[in-house]
Order: sequence, then C-alpha cells, then structure tokens
Amino acid sequence: MALVSLSAASFAQGDAEVPSQKFSVATNSFWNNWFLQGNFTWTAFYSNEEKGLDLDKSPLKDFRRDMGFSVAIGKWFTPSIGFRTKFNGVWGKSVVSESCKDNKIKYWNLQEQALLNLSNLFCGYSETRVWNLLPYAGVGVARNCSYNAYSLAGSFGLLNTWRLSNKLRLNLDLSCNISGDDFEDCNQAVSLTSKHDRWFAAEIGLTLNLGKGTWSKSPDVDALENMYQGQLDALNAQIADLQAENQNLLSREPEVKVVRDTTVVSQSFRDFITTPVSVFFDLGKINVANLKDLVNVQALAKYAKENNCNLLVTGYADSSTGSPAINERLSLQRAETVKNELVKMGVAEEKIRCAHNGGVDILGQKAPKEFDRRATVQIVD
Repeated sequence: MALVSLSAASFAQGDAEVPSQKFSVATNSFWNNWFLQGNFTWTAFYSNEEKGLDLDKSPLKDFRRDMGFSVAIGKWFTPSIGFRTKFNGVWGKSVVSESCKDNKIKYWNLQEQALLNLSNLFCGYSETRVWNLLPYAGVGVARNCSYNAYSLAGSFGLLNTWRLSNKLRLNLDLSCNISGDDFEDCNQAVSLTSKHDRWFAAEIGLTLNLGKGTWSKSPDVDALENMYQGQLDALNAQIADLQAENQNLLSREPEVKVVRDTTVVSQSFRDFITTPVSVFFDLGKINVANLKDLVNVQALAKYAKENNCNLLVTGYADSSTGSPAINERLSLQRAETVKNELVKMGVAEEKIRCAHNGGVDILGQKAPKEFDRRATVQIVD
C-alpha cells in the first residue's frame, strides 16, 4: 500500500509539473527507442507436487524463496506499446517438501512479452513524467536444468519505472509465472491450465535507454494548412473588393475609356503564389509525412502549368540531428521527392529546379526543430 501511494503521488507530481509537454508524436526510425534492463530478483515458488502436503504457503519460507537475476532487451514502437525479450533465473525451488536442500534446482525462463504504458496511453506522452505504469503479458519456454526438462511457460505482471535521467530509469517489476508440472516429464508438462507450477517474483533494477529514447513532436499540418487557407481567403476578399471598385468606376465614367489597372491585384496575388509552400518529413525520412501537405502544392502546380511558370524546390534537414553529410543527402532527396510529385501533377520537368541547403535552423525558437525537416515549393522568374 505504501508503494502504491508513493507511485500515485509521483504520477500526479509528474503530470502536474509538465502539462505543456503532452503532445502528438512523430514515428521514430527502427533504431530508436530500444532499451536494456537488468534486475535482481526475489522469487517464491509453488509446485503442483505439493498438493495434499499441507505445506506453509508463506512466500517467506526458505523452502520456497530464492534469489536470482533477470536481463531484458526491448523496443518501444509507440509511446504506449512495446515488446521485450526477457531472461531470468537461475536458482529456484521445486517444492516437494519443507527441506530447502531437497527443493533446490537450477532453471531459466525465456519470455517474449508485450508491454502497455498506461501512463502515456491515458495521460498523454510526457518526456519528464516521473512514474510510468506498465502492465505486460508474455509466453515463452522454461527449462529445469536440474531435471533436464523443458516446458511451455506464460507470464503476466506489472512494471513500474521511475525517471532518474533521460537515459536511466529505476525498475520495480512484480510478476507471476506459470509453467508445466515442475518440468519433470516433457510429455506431461505442456498444459498451463490443468497441471502447473507457479512462481511469483519481485525484481528491482535499472532500465538504460539506447540511442534516442524520446519521441519528437509531430508537425501540426492542420494548423499550417489553416494558416495558408486564411491567407488565401484574405487575398480573395481583397481581389473581390478591388474588382467591385473597378466596376464601380466603369459605371460612373461610361464616356471615358478606362484601362483596367490590375497592378494592385496582380501584385497581391503574386505575393501569395511566390510564398513558399512547405512539405514536411519525419526524422531521417524522404517520404512525405502527410499527404495533406500536397494539396497546396497541387494548387501551385496548377497555376504554374496555366501560366508557364518556373518552380523552385528546396530541400532542408534540421541541423540538431544527424551529421552534415547525412543532412546534405537528406535535403537533396527530399527536394527530389517533391519534384517527382510535381511531375506527377503534370508540371514539365524542365520547368522545375531543385536546390538543397543541408541541415538548417531557419525557424529557430519560433517553431519546433521538426519544422525544419521539409521541402519548399515556390514560383520563380
């Protein structure tokens, strides 16, 4: 109860301190968000063979408990869903009597487990949350080395982690494991429902995040599209007002030949169409992150075809990640990706010029660094 109270307090404190850091995340590459775990294990064993012996059920009895260790490697595929491969053992008890010496065995248990981060799932992702609650379940194989027998095994448990730093977390893992009937007869030790042995484990240790262990904020594409749409609506309204004023002048001076001066209109519209349109990319990727970005590009492509205009496509990468050589290649490939999309939209290839600027920090503090992972399209002379 004390542990649960402390954990709940840490959970609440973590959420209260950083509410602004909950955000939608972009997909990371395969090599990010891996972790290693190492734990000391305290285990209490309950065997099928002890039925009818009326042995003391206390997990503190010497003939039941033993110490061991566990190691695991895993990966988070989203902030809420992950998998790990876990090995634990090595000293245990096959409880057939109250003799600690007679019960001693050596064993190992290898499990593939799915983890669910409830803290991120229900409260939103936060890089600096103090406490995370992670239920899990898995299946695998266990071997009783003393009896030289194998058995199907299952597990479920509750993993608690406390943040020590960006790379390091403290673990408290509580689990229940189920195997076949003491591994003694491989032909009989295959059922987890009729005859089975159980062991309960409490583990404490550390989790080490490998490489990039956090999740980046995804570009708010809808907000950017709304901004562009707002600019377009404002210019359309201005054009409509100028056209109405021009018609008013024509109706007031019918005897005078009036030359329609559309200089202001043309300049306003040209200011809009020469504004670069951005297409965003995920970290390390050259595929367009959201196909909605191509809507404004398509409108620009249509205007360019109808007016025989030239287009400039410029690729960028953010300078805060990756080496200069990688960023140079990424920015070029992103420009080529958008160029290919323009060709699909019917723009002649010779009317498109590509440029790339490598790793940049153009937007600075005005926007997240993820916004520099983009390519821009604009009309040029």
